[in-house]
Amino acid sequence: MIKLFLSVTFATALMGLVAYGQTSTSSTTVATGTNGVTETTTTTTESMGTVTEFTPGDSLTLKTEATEPMHYTFSKTVEYVNAHGKVIEASKIKKDSKVRVHFLKQGDNMVVDKVILTPDRH
Repeated sequence: MIKLFLSVTFATALMGLVAYGQTSTSSTTVATGTNGVTETTTTTTESMGTVTEFTPGDSLTLKTEATEPMHYTFSKTVEYVNAHGKVIEASKIKKDSKVRVHFLKQGDNMVVDKVILTPDRH
């Protein structure tokens, strides 16, 4: 049952990735069984796009190819990094920057914990 759930979850995520090319989600779930295994659920979601609005430490709006511009808020501990994973100052993120964001969905909000500045691809 767990293998079926994980297979469906990953297949769905892969289809979404192929169809839209902008957002990817990965989940890991371990169910509680008769042997006492504790349930663990982890979900990481990423989205890529071009910054249209940015307020450091507060919010970010991305233009993506797949959807209308997406609005994100920031967690209290948002991290800004370059494509190599090196921490950078928030001031490096500007309008029209290409970024990838890691976020969690909390209710109707998408809360970012990491912004990755990606190199422009021409």
